Amino acid sequence: MRSRGGAVLLAALVVDSVGNGMFQPLSVLFFAKLTTVPLTLIGVLLSAANALTLPVPLIAGRLADRMGPWVLVVAAQGAQGIGFLLFTRVTGPAGIFLTAALVAVGVRFFWSSVFTAVADFVDGSEKPRSKDSWFAWMNVTRTAGLAIGGLITGIVVTIGTPEAYRAIAYGSAACFLCAGLAIAVRVRAPRRAEGDAGGYRGMLRARPFLAFTGLNAVFALTSMMLALGLPVFVTVGLHGPPWLAPAMLVGNTVLLTVLTAPAVRLVSPLRRTRVLMASAVLWAAWCLAFALLVPGQLGWVVPVLLGATFLFTAAETVHGPVSQSLATELSPPGARGRYLAVFQYSFTVASLVAPAFFTTLFEVGYWLPWLVLAVVNVFAALAMRLLERVIPVAATT
Repeated sequence: MRSRGGAVLLAALVVDSVGNGMFQPLSVLFFAKLTTVPLTLIGVLLSAANALTLPVPLIAGRLADRMGPWVLVVAAQGAQGIGFLLFTRVTGPAGIFLTAALVAVGVRFFWSSVFTAVADFVDGSEKPRSKDSWFAWMNVTRTAGLAIGGLITGIVVTIGTPEAYRAIAYGSAACFLCAGLAIAVRVRAPRRAEGDAGGYRGMLRARPFLAFTGLNAVFALTSMMLALGLPVFVTVGLHGPPWLAPAMLVGNTVLLTVLTAPAVRLVSPLRRTRVLMASAVLWAAWCLAFALLVPGQLGWVVPVLLGATFLFTAAETVHGPVSQSLATELSPPGARGRYLAVFQYSFTVASLVAPAFFTTLFEVGYWLPWLVLAVVNVFAALAMRLLERVIPVAATT
């Protein structure tokens, strides 16, 4: 059996990301507008709902190896679609928690299985496109979809009525349900046999994989810092105009959409480990440039901000696809679902650490988060060089 439905798969991933992009800016505001629940309690309920999903990757990885990842991908999109439909009926704290938990579980199952699904698809494809290229296109579709969804929401919420907010939830639900249906009907890939790799106990002996997963937490943390820290850094730290940070983030999104696929093709002759080392160096240079900026001198600060952010973008274009490909190659084929699900914990840990990391250091000095992150990335590049020595050459090329 050969894989088929690649175009449908990419289109479905775009639609899925549009659904995410439509609701992501409203994750808190939606319930604040449509219920009488206090804002603080809404935040606590959403955090608790997300905390429930921490064991999901372990479960999803095992199920992906036993049942196949496509079942989980489709089921996860269905859970998100149903959750968003139920959002429109929520009136109190219990409803917020239960529906948010359903969506959060769906999100976690999706991201814990979709990379395994795509890797299996590539293995069964007749076209010679590499996993790096497929993961690059996944990044492109996700970035484009999030941007489109965010634009739609920005237009709709200007109406400000409860019906407009419910329309966003209905639209997101439709995106997830349509994407899941399209994948279920049109996308096919060979069923990968579950192998005996010792389960999760065997993974504990896979030291190169575990070391890379830990190291990728640093890379993931860095990749989150632009969106997280730039608005506060520009407006509070540098006393810049409030429109500057959003404009830079939009520019970053556009460049990621346009440059990711060509950048991955450009670096394809290089070892994956060397590409990740280069990404860490670029990120370190970006952070160092930010750390050297001073408030009140926008004449030269703005050009440096723009140039440094381009360094960030250049690193980010290749990090996602290449790191995911390296994790895939370090995974035993028969246990790929479990390995790639565990690899997602590097992003989970980064998302938990990033807010506290930035705000704590920013309180000491507006330049300190960037200086510390620059040093961390220099050490990460050196650690990647040491790790390269124990990674099989076949996995790096």
